[in-house]
Amino acid sequence: MTTLSSGFARARRWLRDHPLAFDAALALGALVAMIGGSFADPGTGHGPTFGTRTPEPLSVLLMVLAALALVLRRRRPMAVLAATGFLSATEYVLMDPPAPVVMSAVIALYTVASRTDRPTTWRVGLLTMGGLTGAAMVFGSTPWYSQENFGVFAWTGLAGAAGDAVRSRRAFVDAIRERAERAERTREEEARRRVAEERLRIARDLHDVVAHHIALVNVQAGVAAHVMDKRPDQAKEALAHVRDASRSALNELRVTVGLLRQQGDPEAPTEPAPGLAVLGELVTTFRNAGLPVEVARAYRDPLPAAVDLAAYRVIQEALTNVRKHAGAGAKAEVSVVRVGATAEITVLDNGRGSAGRPPGSGAAGTAADDGLDSGGHGLVGMRERVTALGGALTAGPRYGGGFRVHAILPVEARTGEPERPGTAGGTGIRR
Repeated sequence: MTTLSSGFARARRWLRDHPLAFDAALALGALVAMIGGSFADPGTGHGPTFGTRTPEPLSVLLMVLAALALVLRRRRPMAVLAATGFLSATEYVLMDPPAPVVMSAVIALYTVASRTDRPTTWRVGLLTMGGLTGAAMVFGSTPWYSQENFGVFAWTGLAGAAGDAVRSRRAFVDAIRERAERAERTREEEARRRVAEERLRIARDLHDVVAHHIALVNVQAGVAAHVMDKRPDQAKEALAHVRDASRSALNELRVTVGLLRQQGDPEAPTEPAPGLAVLGELVTTFRNAGLPVEVARAYRDPLPAAVDLAAYRVIQEALTNVRKHAGAGAKAEVSVVRVGATAEITVLDNGRGSAGRPPGSGAAGTAADDGLDSGGHGLVGMRERVTALGGALTAGPRYGGGFRVHAILPVEARTGEPERPGTAGGTGIRR
């Protein structure tokens, strides 16, 4: 049974791959059936009788021509239907009793119905049914109400209905296949988009961690090198700050990179990401690096995790920029305020920038100073974090000197909202 079914499947695949061969076989089968039917006499008893008549040479010719036309039924379905319909009508007009040439017209009508639209099937089907049935009723020797005449009507109608059903099913299957392919493409695009977003998020985290800590290490190392000979105690203190900053950088890098470990790895970190709960430790590192920082908080309930992390990273990046660009003697102020359904984070400084910058430029210098942010990703990263949550960020010089970074974050994070026009377009050029 298995061998038979596999052989049938192979033959079916071969015929599907070679439609002309299939149509030739179908035409041969139709010719055999028409010639066999031409030996039957309808009679007037309980059914047809065989062997009582033989087909006329003209009938055989018409059947052969109709079968040959069926070979081209896929390529020219309307022309084949017209040819077989004409041959069938000719048989009804010239021969009595007629040979079953109409079988070819039935097959041709099925082909037209299965390969065209429904309105065309209705028009062509009704024309074929009416023409062949009328020819059988008018030119046949049997009464117009005989079953043979109504058989022509029934078979042509059945062929049109069957072809339309096959066409509808084929269109339904194609639609399902196209929908599945479109869903697969959409799923792949969504996966690529999520990968890109995750890569961007990890890049922001790595930038914040590395830029902050390495900038502090750079400052403290410079201090230690400057006072190493004259004040070794202060140099030792600076080196201790270098050690603490590098240890913190390594710990945060370990947490960030640990997120890339495979799921189920027992060594993957489970500690929460840094947030405003450790803002005091962050401020202490800047104070140890020589930047006075004042902090003001005005909120009671803890912020959502995504908002809390974004606020922490904005403050970290803003203070890092102050330390790198604001110049000597600069001071910074940090405020975190809960206003209704939003949290507002503000970082101010009174710096004048490096020597040679005009008054009023504040910390809005270029990022070409020592540090890792010369690529200009500091403000970009802050804006991406804030706008990804549906918030707004502005950054630019303050009137009278200094720099201001102001972020508004919704308490309920709405990840993936489009950036609002004008909300993240800071006026400063600090990186």
